[in-house]
Amino acid sequence: SPLEQFEIIPLIPMKIGNLYFSFTNPSLFMLLTLSLVLLLVYFVTKKGGGNSVPNAWQSLVELIYDFVLNPVNEQIGGLSGNVKQKFSPRISVTFTFSLFCNPQGMIPYSFTVTSHFLITLGLSFSIFIGITIVGFQKNGLHFLMKSG
Repeated sequence: SPLEQFEIIPLIPMKIGNLYFSFTNPSLFMLLTLSLVLLLVYFVTKKGGGNSVPNAWQSLVELIYDFVLNPVNEQIGGLSGNVKQKFSPRISVTFTFSLFCNPQGMIPYSFTVTSHFLITLGLSFSIFIGITIVGFQKNGLHFLMKSG
C-alpha cells in the first residue's frame, strides 16, 4: 500500500512503569538528518574552513544562511542588529533541518520526518512559544497591543 511509508514502526520499544518510550523510524531519520547537518558543519569548519576563499562546502552553507538571513532582515528590519543576531541562527537551524529532512522521502523505503503533522507542529509551536516568551520579556503586555 502507498500509505505504508507513513507508518511509525517502533524499532527499540522501551517500557518503564506506565510510560512507554520507543525509538521509532522517525527518530532514526531525525538522527540521520542531524548527522548529515553535523557532517556538513564539520566539513565547513575543519582545517582550512573560514578562509577568505571559501571551499565548496563553505559556499553551500553560506548560500543557505544568506537565503534565510535576507527574509529575516526584511521581516525584522526595524529591530537592532543584536535582536537579528539572536533570531537568525535559530531560524537558520530550523530551515536547514527541514531542508535536509524533506529530500529523504525521495529515497525508496525511507521515511520523511516532516510528513507527520505532529513533528512539524512541534517544530513550529516551539518556535512560536519561544518568540512569544522573548516578546513578553522585552515588552511586557505591550507585546500584544497595537502601537499608537
